[in-house]
Amino acid sequence: MKSIYKNEKGKNRILDYYNKYLTTFNVKMEKKYVNTSFGKTHVLIGGPKEGEPLFLFQGGNCINPMTLSWFTPLLSKYRVYAPDTIGHPGYSDETRMSANDGSFARWIQELMTHFQIDKCAFVGPSYGAGIVLRMASYMPNKISKAVLVAPAGIQMGSKLIMIQKVLIPLLAYKLTGKREFLNRLTDEMSLKTMNEVDRTIIGEIFNSTKLEQDMPKLTEKSELTHYHAPTLVIAGEEDLFFPADRIEVGINTILPNAKFKSLSMGHFPSQDQLEMINQEILEFLAIN
Repeated sequence: MKSIYKNEKGKNRILDYYNKYLTTFNVKMEKKYVNTSFGKTHVLIGGPKEGEPLFLFQGGNCINPMTLSWFTPLLSKYRVYAPDTIGHPGYSDETRMSANDGSFARWIQELMTHFQIDKCAFVGPSYGAGIVLRMASYMPNKISKAVLVAPAGIQMGSKLIMIQKVLIPLLAYKLTGKREFLNRLTDEMSLKTMNEVDRTIIGEIFNSTKLEQDMPKLTEKSELTHYHAPTLVIAGEEDLFFPADRIEVGINTILPNAKFKSLSMGHFPSQDQLEMINQEILEFLAIN
């Protein structure tokens, strides 16, 4: 199995950040390993045991606790299952899966079967939203509700802007190791709201992993013919990767009954924006 890490020291530093991040949560997270046909999967589990189950998927090229921390208010009500995506930084196996076919849907189904969950709500930020859309395409009956935040899998932003504001400073950072280039990149991604811990972790991931460069397939309307679950989509007007104007056009095409909300945010929300996002999600999930 090819490693996604460039070296063992870098891997250990990333996993150390992972564990330290979990100590900042107010809720103790359980850790379980599940064997699937795609590889061993590490799952974080938290929230009341009697709570309704909810699957939450991490963003791409980051660590699970980072994007899970965006949604910690959900842990007060829901039994949250947050798997480390196979092939991304974390404790799951490192074999990368295709986000262009039904692989992720089958992987999720195996996890749900293990935890004896027939149907539940799903939340996905960024790459995680693309994973949820693969589930909606291949196994729509497994989803009771879905929330997609800064979502991949619908429409992409301008390639020219991404080259100018993401790729060039990323390459400069990887070549020189200068913090100024990392700061420039992460400021563009977050509208200068990213905290220093997340900035440092992202820099480590850029330096120590072979980044996943393939985004989830852009979902087609025909793929969602049998998907009827209530869906909330939240997008950032200043998101370089998945800007709200393009996401709104895309979601109106493939899923016209979805609830859409845009916020004046980048790809990484600020703390104030996360409070609004979680309020929206909790109200949406509470609707019968």
